[in-house]
Amino acid sequence: MSGKHFNVHEVGCCIKYFIFGFNIIFWLLGVAFLSVALWAWSEKGVLSNISSITDLGGFDPVWLFLVVGGVMFVLGFAGCIGALRENSFLLKFFSVFLGIIFFLELTAGVLAFVFKDWIKDQLKFFINNNIRAYRDDIDLQNLIDFTQDYWECCGAFGPEDWNLNIYFNCTDTNLSREKCGVPFSCCTKDPAEDVINTQCGYDIRAKGDNEQKTFIHTKGCVPQFEKWLQENLTVVAGIFIGIALLQIFGICLAQNLLSDIEAVRESCLFT
Repeated sequence: MSGKHFNVHEVGCCIKYFIFGFNIIFWLLGVAFLSVALWAWSEKGVLSNISSITDLGGFDPVWLFLVVGGVMFVLGFAGCIGALRENSFLLKFFSVFLGIIFFLELTAGVLAFVFKDWIKDQLKFFINNNIRAYRDDIDLQNLIDFTQDYWECCGAFGPEDWNLNIYFNCTDTNLSREKCGVPFSCCTKDPAEDVINTQCGYDIRAKGDNEQKTFIHTKGCVPQFEKWLQENLTVVAGIFIGIALLQIFGICLAQNLLSDIEAVRESCLFT
C-alpha cells in the first residue's frame, strides 16, 4: 500500500436539499395555481367547450393563474428533480429559464420607466376593453369590481367610460335597467350600511357632476393607480428587488450544485 489519499469531491448535501426543498414548495404552488385555473374553467364550462376560450372580448383572469402556475410548475419540477437526481441538464434548464425570466422582468421594468405615456395609453385601452366585456365573464366582473372598490375609482379615466358597455351606456336604444349607470363597485361606501346596495349606481350618470360625487367615485382607475404607485413606491420596489435577489440566489445555488456534480464526475474519472 502506498498510503496515498485521494481528494474525492462530494456533492454538497446542504445545497442539494436546500434547492430541492425550495423548489418542492414552488412546484406545489404551481400545482395549486393550475388546479384553481382548471377548476374555474370547469365551473364556467370552458373545459367542455374549448372554443369558448376565444369568445370573451376582455381579459380572462384564469389565464393569469395558468401562465403563473405553468411557469412555477415547470421551474419547480426542473429544480426538484435536477437537485434530487443530480441531473445536470435539468439544473442547467432551471438556471437558464430563471435567468430568462429575470432578464424579461428587468427589460419590462426599464421599458415601463422609459415609455410611461405608452404604458398609460395601453392601460387605458386594456381597462376600456374589459369594461366592454364586463358582463361576459364572472371572473372578469369580479376583477373589475375589486379594482374599482380597492382604488376607489370608476372607469379608466372616469365614470363616462362605462358608456362603452352595452348595458350601462346612455343611448336611446339601451333598454337595460342599468342604463346611464355604473357598477356598484363605483359607489362610495356608507359605513352605516351592512349590506351592499348593488343598485346604488343606477341612473347616476344622468345626474349632474356635483350630485355624482356624492354617490360614486369620479376619479378614474389609471390616475388612482398612478397615485397608489407613487405612495407605495418603496414597498413595490422592495418587493421587486426581493424577487430579483431570490432569482439570482436560485441561479447561483444551481450553478454551485452543477460545479460540485462536474467536480465529482471528474474526480471519478481520475481515481
